[in-house]
Amino acid sequence: MDINSDLGESYGAWRMGDDAAMLSIVTSANVACGFHAGDPAGILQTLRSAAGHGVAVGAHVAYPDLVGFGRRNMDPTSSELVADVIYQIGALQGLARAAGTRVAYVKPHGALYNTIAHDERQGDDVVSALLAIDPSLTLLALAGSPLVERARARGLTVVAEAFADRAYNDDGTLVSRRLAGSVLHDAGQVAERMLQWVQTGEITAISGRRIRLQADSICVHGDSPGAVEMARRLRQRLDGAGVPLEAFAGR
Repeated sequence: MDINSDLGESYGAWRMGDDAAMLSIVTSANVACGFHAGDPAGILQTLRSAAGHGVAVGAHVAYPDLVGFGRRNMDPTSSELVADVIYQIGALQGLARAAGTRVAYVKPHGALYNTIAHDERQGDDVVSALLAIDPSLTLLALAGSPLVERARARGLTVVAEAFADRAYNDDGTLVSRRLAGSVLHDAGQVAERMLQWVQTGEITAISGRRIRLQADSICVHGDSPGAVEMARRLRQRLDGAGVPLEAFAGR
C-alpha cells in the first residue's frame, strides 16, 4: 500500500502544511506545479527533500486558480486544458531533474480531480496531455470513477486512490467540502478506518452504508489540520498490522 500527500503548496510568505515532516512519513508526494499553489523556490525545496527521503514524486496539476486554491470549477477549452497540463508537468520535470529526482506520476488537484472523474471531455483532455508529454507517466485517480477505465483503455497506467481524511457518498464520490462532515479530523479514527478498508475492501460512507473501494494508494491531504499526526498514526497502524508500504510508482 502507498500513502500519498499533497505537498509543495506554500506560496511566498504564505505557508501551507509541513512538507519536511510529511516526507518522513509518506511514500509518494503530489507536488504542486504553480497553478493552484506553490512557488518555484518552495517547489524545488520540496523536491530535494523528497529525493533525500526516497519518496516518489507526482505532478499535482490543477486549474489556473491561485486565489481559489484550485477548488473552483472551471470549463477550459480542450486546447487550453491539454496545454495547461503539459505545461505544469514540464515545469515540474525540470525542477525535479535539478533536485535529483523525477516525475513518476500525475495526480490532478481539487476541482480538476473531481471534474475529470466523471466529465468525459475534460478527463480525455488530461489523458491526452499525459500521452503527449510522457506516456510512461502513471495517472492517480479516484477509485471507482469512470476515468480509471477510460484512461486504461487509451494505454495509460492508472492507480486508484482512497482518501483517509474525506467522507464518501454512497456512490463512491467524495462528499462536497461545503457540507458538514466532509473532512475527517480524528487521527485515531482515520487510521482505524483505513486499516479496516485495507483488510476488507469496504469503507463506511457518510450515510453509514458500507461501500466497496478498490485502490492501491491512500491520500492524506497535507493542508488538513493535524495532517502530520494523521499520516503518522495511519502509517503506524498499517505498519503494526503488517501492511507493506511502498510507492506505487516504484513497483
